[in-house]
This record gives sequence, C-alpha cells and structure tokens, in this order.
Amino acid sequence: MKSNKKIIRKILHYLKAYWPFMLASVAFAAVSALLALYLPVLTGNAVDLVVEKGKVDFDALKGILLQMALVIGVTAAAQWIMNACNNHITYGTVRDIRQAAMKQIERLPLSYLDKHPTGETVSRIIADVDTFADGLLMGFTQFFTGILTIGGTLFLMLAIHKWVALVVIVLTPLSLFVAAFIAKNTSSLFRRQSEVRGEQTTIIEEMVGNEKIVKAFCYEDDAEQMFAENNEELRKVSLKAIFFSSLTNPCTRFVNNTVYAGVALFGAYAVIKRTLTVGQLSAFLSYANQFTKPFNEISGVVTELQNAITCAGRVFELIEAEPQVAEQEDAKVLKNAEGAVEISHVDFAYTEGQHLIEDLSVSVKPGERVAIVGPTGCGKTTLINLLMRFYDVKSGSIAVDGTDIRDYTRHSLRTSYGMVLQETWLKPGTIRENITLGKPDATEEEIIRAAKLAHSHSFIKQLPKGYDTVIGEDGGVLSQGQKQLVCITRIMLSLPPMLILDEATSSIDTRTEMKIQDAFARMMKGRTSFIVAHRLSTIKEADTILVMKDGNIIEQGNHETLLAQGGFYAKLYRSQYEF
Repeated sequence: MKSNKKIIRKILHYLKAYWPFMLASVAFAAVSALLALYLPVLTGNAVDLVVEKGKVDFDALKGILLQMALVIGVTAAAQWIMNACNNHITYGTVRDIRQAAMKQIERLPLSYLDKHPTGETVSRIIADVDTFADGLLMGFTQFFTGILTIGGTLFLMLAIHKWVALVVIVLTPLSLFVAAFIAKNTSSLFRRQSEVRGEQTTIIEEMVGNEKIVKAFCYEDDAEQMFAENNEELRKVSLKAIFFSSLTNPCTRFVNNTVYAGVALFGAYAVIKRTLTVGQLSAFLSYANQFTKPFNEISGVVTELQNAITCAGRVFELIEAEPQVAEQEDAKVLKNAEGAVEISHVDFAYTEGQHLIEDLSVSVKPGERVAIVGPTGCGKTTLINLLMRFYDVKSGSIAVDGTDIRDYTRHSLRTSYGMVLQETWLKPGTIRENITLGKPDATEEEIIRAAKLAHSHSFIKQLPKGYDTVIGEDGGVLSQGQKQLVCITRIMLSLPPMLILDEATSSIDTRTEMKIQDAFARMMKGRTSFIVAHRLSTIKEADTILVMKDGNIIEQGNHETLLAQGGFYAKLYRSQYEF
C-alpha cells in the first residue's frame, strides 16, 4: 500500500503540468452530472402530467419536453469537452513519461543496460506505458462524474423520500467493498503479468534480431519451445488476473439489481400510501440506477487503476534507476587534444569481487600507435570502455593531456575519439546520413573523399540511389563487410584527434583490408591510436604493442622486439603464421 502511495504521488507530479485541463474537466464533469440529475426530475414531472385519463396538460408537457431536449444537448456537449480534456491530460502525461524514460536510458550507465534485457526495457516504455494510459484515461473519464453523480443523487433522493433513499444508501456501498477486496488480491497477478510480458518481448527481440543464427544452428524448435513456455505462463497469469478482476462487474451488478428491486418494492408501497407520486417513483428508480452506476464504474476503474499503477511502478523503476556518475560542475571541455594518455594503477571489475584488470599502468605519447593483443577475455575491450568512460575505474586514474578524464565532460572526451568497432551500428536512413553522423555539416566533396579513402565509394555508387539510398535498421540489406566500410568512412570523415579501432576490419576481405590499412596508416599519422586486433599482421607497424593476459600487461614493445623475446606474443604470432 505504501508503495502504491509513492507511485500515485509520482503520477500526480506529472499531472501538475495539466492542472488547467484538470480544472476544465472537473467543471464540465460537474455540468454533465448536474444536468443528468436534473433530467429525471423533468421526466417525473412529465409522468405526473399524464397519469390520469383525460387529464393531460399538453401545454405544460410541451414545455417540459423542450427543456429535456435542451438538457440532453448541453449534457452531450459537456461530456464531449470533458473527454477532450481527459484525452489531452492522459496522452500528454504519457508523452512526458516516455520522454523521461528515454532520457533516463541515455543517462544510465552501460552496466544497467548490460544487466537488464533489451526486451524488458522496451516493454516498460511501450506496453506498460500503454496500459497505464488506458487506466488513467478511464479514471479521468469516469471518476469525476461518478463522484458528483453519487453526491447529487444522494441529495435528491433524500429530498424526495428519505426512507426509500435509506434502502439505496444501505445496500449500494456493498459493491465498493467487493471491488476493493478483488482489486487488492489482483495487484500481484497484474504485476507478474507485466513481468512475463517483458520476458516475452525479450525473447521475440532476441530471436527476430538474430534469426540468421537461429536458422544456422537449427535452433528453431528450441526457440519455439522457449516462446511456447513463456506464452503459456503469460496465458495462465493473464487468465487469473482477468478472471479475478472480471468478478468485479457481475458482483457489483448483483448489488445494483438488488438495490433497484428494493427501491421498486418500497417505492410502490409509498405510492399506495400516497407519500410518493408515480412521477416521483419513476425519478427515484432513475436515481437508483444513476446512484449505483457510478459505484459499478468506479469499481471497474479501481481494477484498471490497480493495473495501471502496477505498470507505472515498473516504468518509474526505470526512470529512477541510478544514473551514471554525474559530471563535476566545473568539468573541463577537452579541445584540440594532443593525445597524451596516462593510465596509472588502474583496477576494474564488472562484478564486485571478480577483478578483471588489476594495477594496470601504461604511458602513451601523443601520436603514438598502440596495439592491444591477447586471448579472449583478457581485458582488451574493457580497456577501451575505460578510455571512453563507458565505465569508470574502481581505483587508479586515466589521464588525457595531463588531466584525469573524470574532470572532462563526457561529450568532449568522446568527441575527441573516433571509434570503429567489430560490431557495426547503422541507423535507419540514407547512407549519407550514416556517414555524416559525426560531422553533419560535411560537404559532398568531403563525403566522397572519405568514402574513397575507406574504399566504400565503389559499392555505394552501385546502390540504387547512391549516397541517398535508404537502408533499414542495422544496415538492412548491406553485407557485414559493407556495413563496416560505412562505419570506417564515418571516421575518415570526422578525423578526430584520437582513434580507437577494435577489430575494425574483421568482416572485410583481405585485399580490401590491405588497402584500408594504408588509409588507416595515413589517418593515424600524428594521432594517438589504440588498435585491438586478433590478426597480428595488422599491427606490425604499431609503435607499441601491449600484450594482455588476465587483466595485466605481461609484455610490451614493438613487433620485432617482442618476437625476439620469444615470449607470449611470439607464440601467438607463430600460431597464426607457422604451420
């Protein structure tokens, strides 16, 4: 319950921006409810005018019918405006929450995204927010009018006949107790439903995104089985949640019909005793329906709101996840970096207690080409992550141009690096848009020159629209090698002062790779460069080669020196080129 109160306070925080529309919604809800309450009075008056044979006052009846038409028209207009206000509030709030969630994702450390499946995160932003919107819209649409209708009908029924009104007052609240009991017991089921739905989104995202691998390893049956098990669990938990929540409506309707029967019985007795007219009884029956209907609607709203609050809680968990370490208020902007990098006694671990890098120290001079080699899992890519501040060191420091990188803004630090990874990333759009990602104002001549240096110009010109060819998510129909060439072109265009090449040519044929290595050599001239490579032939020209193993540098030197030492590097090299 305390948790729900916290979530509701957070929802109200987002609603504050829409208080004028909330006031307007309440005002038009009041107009709608009051006119709806006035209509049974007019109906009762009309009935009393036609009770006895031959004594129908047509003039008075005509006036009442005109009033009824006017009331119905104004009520419809008020309800339309109220609904328009509610829609604006709901979808504006949903937009703000989604924007906050997306902004938070950009501020979260990579460690959060590494620990949480992509599908679950997507499910929170899409499916959970949609469910929250449905509950919020239902709440605004029915809650205000429901409260006003209950208060108004109660006052009018007491004014017409207090004893018959007492029957309604005693019996109707039973529906609220029933709804509250059911809602309390379905909260955990709705939360589990959201969690399983998130797991299902993760499975779908993984299988569809890696369909080639699924087919290559004949994993289709296992994937279907995994999805079937998750789908069955979702069916079971959804069935339970919906079953228990759907008890609300029939239970409350049973109470409502009991109330209606009680009013009809006691009202008829009052008519016989002449303490109530037939017109008043018809108005009373209408009020009994109007009085119980909001209870029925509010009980349904309670169930929907329970589900909505559960989903909102999951979204707020994402929004309030601990962001990456904030930058210092006086953080410096790294401009025109010379490229002197000093790594001093660095310790790092992804998981507490499982050290990956221990007491690592490296000194890199401006313009130096540094190659990092070693077996899988030795810490090569981790070192790159630390240089880019994707992760912060646990102890020790990394400095660029004599200043700790934690004292620079992340934006200026990362802008100073050009990065080409083994894993390519291309966004939906044109080839041109993907190339100019780091330099949006590049001219046509600059783009073509960079493409020629990266040896991507020839295949781009063969595409249907050349540089204006639209590609889909992650490169669409481009081959892995072509995607990597586009990413290399992107760096050739922006030419930052420092470079990181992590298996940058792993998907490119040997002939093209030799050409690109020449282009890289020209590009790296005068730029501090870090090169991660498994193919040792690509790093022979490096000024310094760092040989890593188990998070430590075990050898350091140039290609000839390390071969002459006959150590770990020499064994790696011979394993690739001697048979």
